[in-house]
Amino acid sequence: MKHEIDLKTWKRREHFEVFKNFDEPLFGITVRVECSAAYKKAKQSGYPFSNYYLYLSLKTANEIEEFRYRIEDDKVYCYDSVGAGPTIFREDETFGYAFFNYYEDIEEFMSQAKLEADRVRAEQGLKFTHAGEDIIHYSTLPWADFTAVNHARVLTVGRSIPKITFGKITHEGDNMWLPVDIHANHALMDGFHVGKFVERFQKLLKEAL
Repeated sequence: MKHEIDLKTWKRREHFEVFKNFDEPLFGITVRVECSAAYKKAKQSGYPFSNYYLYLSLKTANEIEEFRYRIEDDKVYCYDSVGAGPTIFREDETFGYAFFNYYEDIEEFMSQAKLEADRVRAEQGLKFTHAGEDIIHYSTLPWADFTAVNHARVLTVGRSIPKITFGKITHEGDNMWLPVDIHANHALMDGFHVGKFVERFQKLLKEAL
C-alpha cells in the first residue's frame, strides 16, 4: 500500500521541484560499518551473514520514511513498506535478480529469502520478477573493499529507487569492517537522511538483534 504526499504542504516541495529535473538526481555516499557483533550473531543463529546484514539494512530503510518515497507520474508516494531486490550470484559466474519481501520477524524473512535465493540460483538469466517501485536495489561485491561506487543506469527508469551496495569485509584486529554505498534521489532526501540510515544501521549491527 502507498499514499500520496501532498506537495502543496510538503516541506521538501522546493527541493523536489529542483532536483527531480536533474539529468542525474542520484547522489552517493560510501561508508564503512563495524560488523563483528553481527557476524557472531549470524553464525550463532545459523543465518547467512550476507542475508543478516541485508535484513538489518532493510529494517533500517523501512524505519526511515524518506527511503520509502517514490516518484511516480511526477507525484510523490510513500509506501507502507519496501522490499529488497538483491543480485544473486551463481556458480556459472552470472547473476540473477531476486525479490525479498520485508518481514519484521527475522525468522520469516530468513526463511523466505532462502527460498527466493535458491530459486534464482537454480534458474538462468536476469529474472526480473518484481515490477513495482516498492523495492530497494541491492548489490554485493564481496571481492572488493571499495571506497566508491558508480552504477550503470537507464536515466529515465527507476530514478527514485535507492541503491545499496555491500563490499568485501576486512579485518582490523578484532574489528570487522563492511563497506556500504548508498545512492538516493536528491529530490526525495538529503545527506542528512542517508546519515540517519548509516547511524541506525551501525547501531543495529552492534546490537546484533
